[in-house]
Order: sequence, then C-alpha cells, then structure tokens
Amino acid sequence: MRRRDFLRNTLPAAAVLPAVVDGYSIKAFTADSPLLQALMNPTTDTDHVLVIVQLSGGNDGLNMVIPVANYSNYYNARSNVAIAENKILKLDGYANTGLHPAMTGMQALYNTGKLNIVQAVGYPSPNFSHFRATDIWMSGSASDEVVSTGWAGRYLNTEYPNFPEGYPNSTMPDPLAIQIGSITSLTLQGPAMNMGMSITNPTSFYNLINNVIDPAPDNPMGYELTYIRTIANQTNKFAQRIIAAAGQVTQQAAYPQNNSLADQLKIVARLVKGGLKTRIYMVGMGGFDTHSSQVEAADTSIGTHANLLKTLSDAVKAFVDDCQFLGVQDRVMGLTFSEFGRRIKSNSSMGTDHGAAAPMFIFGKQAIPGVTGNNPSIPGGASVQDNIPFQYDFRSVYASILEKWFCVPPSILETILFRNFQSLNIVSDASCKGTGIDDPNQTAGDELITNYPNPFTNSTTIKYKTKGGHTLIQVIDMLGRVVRTLVDSDLRTTGSFTTTFDSGGLPAGVYYARLQNEAIQQVRPMLKVR
Repeated sequence: MRRRDFLRNTLPAAAVLPAVVDGYSIKAFTADSPLLQALMNPTTDTDHVLVIVQLSGGNDGLNMVIPVANYSNYYNARSNVAIAENKILKLDGYANTGLHPAMTGMQALYNTGKLNIVQAVGYPSPNFSHFRATDIWMSGSASDEVVSTGWAGRYLNTEYPNFPEGYPNSTMPDPLAIQIGSITSLTLQGPAMNMGMSITNPTSFYNLINNVIDPAPDNPMGYELTYIRTIANQTNKFAQRIIAAAGQVTQQAAYPQNNSLADQLKIVARLVKGGLKTRIYMVGMGGFDTHSSQVEAADTSIGTHANLLKTLSDAVKAFVDDCQFLGVQDRVMGLTFSEFGRRIKSNSSMGTDHGAAAPMFIFGKQAIPGVTGNNPSIPGGASVQDNIPFQYDFRSVYASILEKWFCVPPSILETILFRNFQSLNIVSDASCKGTGIDDPNQTAGDELITNYPNPFTNSTTIKYKTKGGHTLIQVIDMLGRVVRTLVDSDLRTTGSFTTTFDSGGLPAGVYYARLQNEAIQQVRPMLKVR
C-alpha cells in the first residue's frame, strides 16, 4: 500500500493535517469534499469568503428573535421563560420583531445595515435527534434520505475536481476550507474525501505559527503520537501557507475576552487578511440544548441562554468590526445555523424542548439588511407538542449563497442541492447575475394565500397569488411535518389561482398552508374542527 493511501484510509484528517492556529487545530479537507474540490480547481474567479457558525444543541429561536407584533401569544405560551416586552432590543425601522437583550452586538449590526434575519428556517418532516438533524443540515439533504457528502463539499468538488491530486498548486496553494474546533465536519465532505483542514483549538493554531509542539508523554501512547506527528508533518502541504498568512497580520481590532467563539473568528479574520485563498471557514459553539434552567427565575433576560447569545453576538460583532479594520469587509460574509429550534411552549423546568424551525443570521457588509419573512405564527393556547412551521427551507439559504456569493450557475446548483430551491435576497450579488425577484419580505397585510371556509370540517379552498415560475403549496401540521403538497409546478402566468385541501384522515387542529413562489413565501394558519 502506498503511504498516501495508508494515510488517507487509516488516519483521521485531524492527525494527517494537524495544523494549529491560535490554539485551534486545523484540518485540511481533502478530495472527499465536493465543496473543497470545487474550490481547488475553481471554475469561477472569486475572492469571496463564507464563514459558517454552528450553534450546537438546538437554539431557542423564539427567545433569540422575538415576535413583538404577536407578543401576547408568545408570552402566554412560555410565560416562565419569555423575555419581558420592555427589555426586548428594538430594530431600526422594523417594529414587528426584536432581539434578546443580551444581543446588543447583533442589534448594532442590524441597525448599521450588516445583518439579515431569516425567519423560521427549517425543512419538511423535521427530525428532532441532535445527530440526525445535524447530518441533515450539514449534508443539505431531505430528512428521509441519508447522504454521505456535505453541501459545501459538493460545491467545492465542482470547483476543484480531483482534489487532492495535484494540490497545492500555483492556482490554489491553500486549503479549500478550514474548520476551527472539533473535528472535520460533514459539511465539507466531498465524494471521495474531506475537502477541508481542521484546527482543533486556538492554542494549536498559535503553536503552529510559533513552531511549538506539545511534548508527547513517555509511554506507548506517546510513542504512537510521535509517529503520527511525524507522518503528519511529512504530508501536511498547507501548514507553511497558514504560517505565512498569519505572519502577514500583526494588528487586529479588539475581541472580547473569555469568548471561545471570538477566539475562533479572530483566527479566521487573520487568515483572510493574510492572503489565504480559502473560501469556506467553519467555527462553532455548543450548549444550546436548554431543556432546563434556560433562564433565571427572577429575571428571564439572564441565565444560560442569555450567556450563550451574548457570546455569539459579541463575537460576531467583533469579527465584522475586525474585517472592516483589516479592509476585507467586502469579501467576507457569514451565517449562523443550529440543527433545530425549540417548541413554542416552554416546559415546567424553565426550559424548552426540541422543536422545528428557527431563525438564521446572515451577517457582514454584503448581507442585504432587514428581516426576511414574517414573525412565526403562534396559536393561542399552544400545546407542548406545537412547533413553529418553517417558512424557508434551509437549502434555499444555501442555494442563495452559492448562486449570489459564489456565482454558481443554476444547472450546477441542482447537482449540489439535488433539486431546485427558491433564491432569497439575503446577500449582495453585485458580482454575479441576480434573479431580479422582488424583496421576499412581506408585511402582515400582503395576503398572498388565504382559505375559505376557515375554520373548516373536511375541506377548504385555498386561494393563492403567484408571479409565475416555480410555485409550491404545502400543508404543514403542528409537528412541523408536511402532510400534503397541493401544488408543485412551474406556472407560466401571473395571477390568482385556487386549489382544494381535502383533510380526510387528518385529526382536528391547526394546520398551515405554505406558499412558496420563487423568492417569496407566506404561511397561513387554518383550523380544522370536528
């Protein structure tokens, strides 16, 4: 067996490419990641960078982005964890929604035009397992299919085919993607190998650039570690590039202390400014699985969840400021995601349980500022099983970034994401051809989908407006599952149309009719009675 094959098949990516920046171990993703392969032999000429921030555990989106316009139903559903109305942070020019009081950094980004909040992001038939849900988000697949590659890996594979054969080279001398913390993510996994490089922690990063190696213990395990390090040093093609890039930056803007996410993002900004051609960076933080003690009883604006949101908000604000300080703000955009949200109704332990849809943040100078979508629909008298219905499929966010930020043509998008998804106006597409579709933000008075009668017993007629193009009408139950797809077609005409929802076999309760027409979507609550 050739040494290269031995390493590829027997050693973890972190061991093979153990570069470390600021204490974080960096893994270089290999050809298994289609995303990384695409970047290694680019078909598009771009210096754009995407930073993916993973919030592990399932973030409570309702307490992060608070529905001010529907505050009474929000409070009644979760009175023991709800944020007091007078403490909600206001958004300039948008009175319907506010932010958790710990998120002053995100508020500042919004108010200066550097943040887009995408409401109620999810997918049909949500999965509430941390592991499976994370795989779905990272692979960009449907909940009923298992995919072994990541959405970013597939993208990189289209740009840099045959990676790692022939890499690094003069065209692409750098890692295709870099993940800081943990292990190399499925997000960056390509068809043949992972396309990214991982840095386990900031200490390992700084050890790398300072040529410091932690001593191996004097025992059999230490001997094996020394051997692996030797092999890793022989096969690490990117360490010197990272060291050189880091050495180009001697001054950065201030970052908050004792903030692990800020430590990771500081490394990203340094490497981007230092000249790496790496297109995708992944960072993350955990702790969002807040089943109990999410808030303090005496003051719901503080506690575990507040601390997490402050860490996130302060870190992202510092990173965006640093990108401006370093002069790379036009090249860098970021997004946040969590594997799922939490239920509408809180539990008796002052926490929230696994739920469905939740908001995403798109941040940076090139984010189109605003709130995309409407506040989630919260029924009066919500039960412990009730979920927020998704307004936007998470793959629509991916598709919009790939199309408008990385200039991926529509024909390639479908091979990366397996089907056609709506394009959203969430990121500037000045360097790529846009869709020309109107702003997806809808006000409460824009009734694009209605039904009559409502309430209904067996069937109801749904009326919807479309501008033509791909039009989708789905019916979603309170568990977040798509129970009917009534319309899924490309329409050649603009106008109003009707379809009938026959609810035979479905129990009484609240259902949601969801319209998706290209970049536009809207959700309409319906009530089935006996």
